[in-house]
Amino acid sequence: MNTLFAQADAAAISNWPIAVFLISVVFIIVAITVLRVHAFVALILAALLAGWLTGGEPGFMVATVQSVSAGFGATATGVGLVIALAAIIGMCLLESGAADRIVRTFIHTFGEKRAGWALLTSGFVLSIPVFFDTMFFLVIPLARMLAIRTGKNYLFFVMCIGAGGAITHSIVPPTPGPLLVGNELNLNLGTIIVAGVLFGIPPAIIAMWFAKWVDKRGPIPVRETAGAPLADMKAAIDKKEDELPSFLASIMPILLPVILLGAFSFVDMVEETGKRGEGAIHTAVVERISNGFTGTEMEKSVAIKKAFEAELDKPQNHTQVHAVLKFLGDKVIALGLGAFLSVLLYMKQAKLSVQKVGDKFGGPLETAGVIILITSAGGAFGKMIKQTGIADVMQHYGQEYNLNYIVLAWVVTALVRIAQGSATVSMITGVGLMSGLLQTVDLPYHVVYIYLAIGFGSITCSWMNDSGFWIVGRLSGFTERETLRTWTPMLTIIAVVGLIEAFVFSIILPMK
Repeated sequence: MNTLFAQADAAAISNWPIAVFLISVVFIIVAITVLRVHAFVALILAALLAGWLTGGEPGFMVATVQSVSAGFGATATGVGLVIALAAIIGMCLLESGAADRIVRTFIHTFGEKRAGWALLTSGFVLSIPVFFDTMFFLVIPLARMLAIRTGKNYLFFVMCIGAGGAITHSIVPPTPGPLLVGNELNLNLGTIIVAGVLFGIPPAIIAMWFAKWVDKRGPIPVRETAGAPLADMKAAIDKKEDELPSFLASIMPILLPVILLGAFSFVDMVEETGKRGEGAIHTAVVERISNGFTGTEMEKSVAIKKAFEAELDKPQNHTQVHAVLKFLGDKVIALGLGAFLSVLLYMKQAKLSVQKVGDKFGGPLETAGVIILITSAGGAFGKMIKQTGIADVMQHYGQEYNLNYIVLAWVVTALVRIAQGSATVSMITGVGLMSGLLQTVDLPYHVVYIYLAIGFGSITCSWMNDSGFWIVGRLSGFTERETLRTWTPMLTIIAVVGLIEAFVFSIILPMK
């Protein structure tokens, strides 16, 4: 589709693509937060709006609809099955008692004196396959029980759960936001899982230090909350140990996909590193063709081009291990195996038949379907933002003002997050801008740092327009003021630390 934006040269650059981007973002924010339009509808309308504001020739409105449909379908292809499988794993972990076993094991391992570490780790691990709100529902009773038992540190326990969960929810797939960002940036799933976990650890530790500090300054007692009277707390979480599955069986549906995805990424990286790059192949081809060549320079150039392309098209000489891991490390296969293990565990614990277990999938898959729709609509919006030509404009200003693309990705994502509340929508907006921009520049560092900047930017400043703000506050029994002075600054600290990490490591370990 042709666009109104045409850059003859740097001096004639048009700022209209930036205007289209800003108008679209404002539309999303107003539609979701003021008009209460569903996020799926708001994102699809924003994609159409961006296309119609960009188009110019007759028929551009039809072309826009076709482009939006194509962007929606491409994104659904990349993330649909993964989100559905993650929903099945999450449901089975909860219903089988596996999630409860994971939490209890962490607490037993660390001890009650280090219960903060146990809760932080529980939130960190469980938010990888389970959505943040579900994870918080699961773990908050344990924080309340620990506070009742010890008579102190309730705020500290709640903040530890929230910190661990918020980090992995925003930077570790298969949650939809990180999955979409990685897909749009053409990043390997295993790479972003490993990067997300490693880069999530330092902010989690700093967040726990902040939680200790804020708990000492203004402790908050355990209070009655709707549906969770203090008198009934012990009965609600006091399952016998023999009623729960083993720790190994409980954690394998999470651990196996992570191992398979990470193993393939590692083997692939090692084998590819040992091969010649395109530059070396080109040099070898030039030397071979030039020796004894008697044709014209034009004919020689054509011969070199054909030989070079033939070399690149040759099948890769990978090891058998690489071939096996390429299959097992495929994101759908890896998560499918994790889902299979989780279903077997659920059937064993609940003593259910295959048919009855299948009946249980309805709710989680319906929820996953809505998430797939929203995520795919975000992909369509990102496609239309690319077609505005904003990447060329940002490249121009980036060169003129020497902008750092990591900081730019973080700032754009953070501003959208603060304005409309949703971490996923802010990631969609951030990657919609950056994925188009990165097609026109050669970064001096790995694009995974852009991924991390977008993920951490989406954590920034959770406040009253964020559903997570209300989940944490209401389930914990905090007032709005207490949630604002504890939860909001902690997530902002996590986001800033993550930005610093990505920026510093892009310099000292560019991995280019």
